[in-house]
Amino acid sequence: MNTAKALALHQSSIIFDGLVIAKWNRDLFEDMAKGGLTAANCTVSVWEGFKDTIDNITEFNQFFRDNSDLIMPVHTTSDIAKAKQQGKTGIILGFQNANAFEDQIGYVEIFKKLGVGVVQMAYNTQNLIGTGCYERDGGLSGFGREIVAEMNRVGIMCDLSHVGPQTSEEVILASTKPVCYSHCLPYGLKEHPRNKSDEELRFIAEHGGFIGVTMFAPFLKNGINSTVHDYIEAIDYVVDIAGEDCVGIGTDFTQGHDQQFFDMLTHDKGYARRLTDFGKIINPEGIRTLGEFPNLTAAMLQHGWSESKIKKIMGENWVRVLKDVWGE
Repeated sequence: MNTAKALALHQSSIIFDGLVIAKWNRDLFEDMAKGGLTAANCTVSVWEGFKDTIDNITEFNQFFRDNSDLIMPVHTTSDIAKAKQQGKTGIILGFQNANAFEDQIGYVEIFKKLGVGVVQMAYNTQNLIGTGCYERDGGLSGFGREIVAEMNRVGIMCDLSHVGPQTSEEVILASTKPVCYSHCLPYGLKEHPRNKSDEELRFIAEHGGFIGVTMFAPFLKNGINSTVHDYIEAIDYVVDIAGEDCVGIGTDFTQGHDQQFFDMLTHDKGYARRLTDFGKIINPEGIRTLGEFPNLTAAMLQHGWSESKIKKIMGENWVRVLKDVWGE
C-alpha cells in the first residue's frame, strides 16, 4: 500500500474523535499531535456533581494555558477549522453523565458557556433524567424532557452511548436536534449490554441522529485480540445499516489510566455496586495509542474505502452534525 498517500490523506483530513477519556497531561496532548488529531470530545464529568465538575473544568483551563502550543478550546465548528489550520488539537469539553446538572435546568446554559458541547444523558445507571444500559429502563423522566429541551435550546448534543434502549428512544423522539451514540459498537457483532442492536442503530439514523463507533476492545468481536481491521469491520457494519453520512469515530481512548480509574468507572456512582468488569484493557493492535491514528486512515485505504468516505467518517460528518446541534 502507498504509505505516503495514506499519510497525505490523513494530514489533509479533519480527524475528529467523538470520545476520549484519557489521563489528561502534556504527554497525552503530545500524542494527540503525533496522531494528527484535529479535535476531540474530551470527558470532564462522569459521576461528579456540579462543583466537582466545575473543578475538573478549572483544571482543564489550566491545561489550555500550559499547553497552548498543542491544544485549544472549541466552542464552535469554526474553532475546529482554526485548530486544523494552526496544527493544534481542539478540545470540546464533554460529560458522560448529566449528573453535573443536578436538579437545576439553569446549569445547562452555564456549562455551555464554559465550553461543554456534548452531554450523555446517563452513565450506566439511573439518574434524574433517565436510565443507563445496566438497569431496568424506566425511560425519560419529565425533568429529563425539560433538560433535553434546554440542551437543544443552548446547543449541547445529547449523547446516548451508555443509556438504556427505552430512554434512548424517548430522547431521540423528544429532541428537536440530532442526538448521538458518540461511542458504541454493534450488538450484531458482539452481544454486550453496551452494544447497540441493528434496530437501535437504524432508529437513531432514521431520526437524523449520529453514530460514533468505538474501538474499546472488550466490546469488539475479538475482544482484546482485536486489530485495527476488526475496528474497520465494525464501522462498516454500522455504515451498512445507517449510511456513511451519519457515522464517525468515537474511540473511547482511556490512555494513561490505572486500575483505580476503571474501578471508579465500573461501580455505580464510582463507589457503590459493581456494574461490569472489563477485564484486561488493551486497544486494538495497530491503534493502541492516539499517536497511531494515521494507521486507521491507512487501514481504511487498505480496505478499499474511497477518499471521500474516509474524510467523512474521520471527521467531516461529526463537524456537520455539531454545526447543526450547536445552532451555527
